This record gives sequence, C-alpha cells and structure tokens, in this order.
Amino acid sequence: MAKKPHVSETPATAWLKAHGVVFTEHPYEYLEHGGAQHSAAVLGFDPFAVVKTLIMQDETAKPLAILMHGNRTVSTKNLARQIGAKSVEPCKPEVANRHSGYLVGGTSPFGLKRDMPVYVESTVLELPKIWINGGRRGFLVGIDPAVLAGPLGAKPVQCALAE
Repeated sequence: MAKKPHVSETPATAWLKAHGVVFTEHPYEYLEHGGAQHSAAVLGFDPFAVVKTLIMQDETAKPLAILMHGNRTVSTKNLARQIGAKSVEPCKPEVANRHSGYLVGGTSPFGLKRDMPVYVESTVLELPKIWINGGRRGFLVGIDPAVLAGPLGAKPVQCALAE
C-alpha cells in the first residue's frame, strides 16, 4: 500500500497539536483560484463540509476572519450587521497575507499571525466533520467542527449566501 505523503508542520498544525486537537492530513494538488470547490472535488469531499477561511476588514480596516462553507459566499452586509460594524469587505490578497501570515489559498484560522476576531457560519458547527486549510496551499486538515467554537473561540454568525 502506498504511504500517504507527509506534510511538514505549519503554524496551523502546530496550533492544533498545542491544543490537543486530533486531525487528519489531506494534501492535494493546489490549483490557483480553484478554492474550496476544487479541493473538495479532488479529495472527494462535500464542498458544504470544506470550510474556507476568508480574511476581511471592517470600515476601520480592522481585520477579521470568517469561516464559510466551500460552496457558499459571505453576505458582507449581513456579517457587518451581526458583528456591529458599519461595513465589511474582503482584504486585498497582499493585505490578507500580511494579517494572517499565510498566503491566500493557504489561509488557516489556526495560528494566525495577528490576533483578530474569528467568525463562523453557524451551520458549519452542525456538521459531523469538516475539512479546513492546514496552513499551506494544497493542504486540508479534517477536524471536529467543535474545535472552531471551542479552543479557537470562533463566534457563530448567519451570513451565508448560496453560490
């Protein structure tokens, strides 16, 4: 039987280990602009259970992370309303990279470079298992979604739009 390729440690996997989180590693061939839909297709996962990490900012340019189903988009208007901001918009890729410490396409909510609030679409927490970026392009980790509301401290919101 072929041995699964080992992925070297990232700040995200170091954070997961430090918090005693059990996770599975799922490397795949990264495709520029492929996103969660691509990783789900390549790995054979439901895109609803593949969770993307998006770095956004409020009207004062304060960063925040939002965790969303791979086949849904964020209603920035609903998100802003729920978190008490006037507006929320996605960060430019270079700004997101600077805030998170990860390259866009490899952003994980675990081990973020800057301390920022993390929000999660509430229906993500109802799934039995999720796959989320492990801190590198082409690398997902499988975890219990309870980790998001528990050790990570993500606050549930309702801001999903069907794609």
